[in-house]
Amino acid sequence: MKKLICTALSLLLLFSFCSAFADDVSGSHTLYYQGHASLRITTVEGKVIYVDPYSGDGYDVPADLILVTHRHDDHNGVHKIKNRNEDCQVITWREGLVNGEYQTFDLGYATVEAVQAGNNRNHDIKECVGWVITLSGGVTVYAAGDTSTTEQMAELGERDIHYAFFPVDGIFNMEMDEAIACAELVKARHNIPYHTIGSARFDQARAELFQAPNLLIVPAGEEIVLE
Repeated sequence: MKKLICTALSLLLLFSFCSAFADDVSGSHTLYYQGHASLRITTVEGKVIYVDPYSGDGYDVPADLILVTHRHDDHNGVHKIKNRNEDCQVITWREGLVNGEYQTFDLGYATVEAVQAGNNRNHDIKECVGWVITLSGGVTVYAAGDTSTTEQMAELGERDIHYAFFPVDGIFNMEMDEAIACAELVKARHNIPYHTIGSARFDQARAELFQAPNLLIVPAGEEIVLE
């Protein structure tokens, strides 16, 4: 009888532990669009990834990873993120592109790949990167950064990207028609306009001109579930 009770208690404890673990990783990845080209991703594991910090709010959540596409101030406001977890990593274009080779970083909770970016008179392709972030469950986010068309975009079109962010300001980056053509190359499930006007946070009217396939407009200050 004692053996039976002990076995039952052991099974109960095991079930409780598994349930608690499941609770820790349940739910969904989310993405909070802070404005301009600034994104904050919270993974299902509770890790927080900032991309190109600069615009908007929401920088109080402790960071686990900070990604920067290039050196311009409106993408490189790393100083805004004062709360950082002990093992927080900062990965910039310098680490992403080394001796002409684009780097991949396996962080456990996410894989981050540097890809081509820039390729226009304002952004040297040798000093810029975009980021493809693959989260658990295979969800992928492509943050193009400041860019015009790159050769690598056609390759990304073969990868089933879930969410792709394209700059559409037409001032420092490509014009709207070219941004739409880039979206057609990448073939993401959701194409999202950002970097909509100069260094301003967001311009709804400009975003609505981005008539790409699978268009998703996310206004600054809104959060979406990544699935």
